[in-house]
Amino acid sequence: MSLHGKVAIVTGASRGIGRQIALQLAKSGAQVVVNYSSNREKADEVVKTIEQSGGEAAAIGADVSKVSEVELLFSETIKRFGRVDILVNNAGIMETTAILDVTEEMFDRHFAVNVKGTYFACQQAMKHMAQGGTIINFSTSVSGAMLPGYSVYAATKGAVEQLTRQLAKEFGPKNIIINCIAPGQVSTELFLNGKSEELVDSFRRMNAFGRLGEPEDIANAIDLLVSDKAHWITGQTIRVNGGFN
Repeated sequence: MSLHGKVAIVTGASRGIGRQIALQLAKSGAQVVVNYSSNREKADEVVKTIEQSGGEAAAIGADVSKVSEVELLFSETIKRFGRVDILVNNAGIMETTAILDVTEEMFDRHFAVNVKGTYFACQQAMKHMAQGGTIINFSTSVSGAMLPGYSVYAATKGAVEQLTRQLAKEFGPKNIIINCIAPGQVSTELFLNGKSEELVDSFRRMNAFGRLGEPEDIANAIDLLVSDKAHWITGQTIRVNGGFN
């Protein structure tokens, strides 16, 4: 697969799944914008890794929960690379807690990053993305389970799945496909934070292979969705979870 001549924005790309996606898109030839919210040092490391492999990338800071910064992310990308062909809305937050411990601030923060950030990045893509582009949003396979403590997080991702479906026909006239990836449990800092080894092991046993997913597993699925072979797939949520649930 060749993405030469294409420009990709990956939000939340300084670490974890976003980092791996940025590296693989660059390996396929895309010029990559490594978006970060606060960790400029980690984003610069991703850019450096891409450049050392002969690719081209730039780190652009933007808090996707703020519409003005999402607009800045796109304007800076176009200023640097001249176009946008691929948008991966990977940025997200996940805190798990029982309903009685959920605060208004926690609720609003999750919807601001996970839903609002995704939606308004899609809006900017409608304005600026080239014909034949690709948008990939992020949900979670947890939305198909019933796990205590995940109510707010799963609710945000359910909203992302719906906006993906509802936007598909709006993007169709520009020949832009929009789909949603729903990973299972992936071995990242975001997932492992605060979990005991016993709890992590219980998650390993929930899928068909008895292991956690790796960032590469998710990035490999995205390789398909950004290729020309995927251009009859749109408005879909694809579970990439090793048979979880």
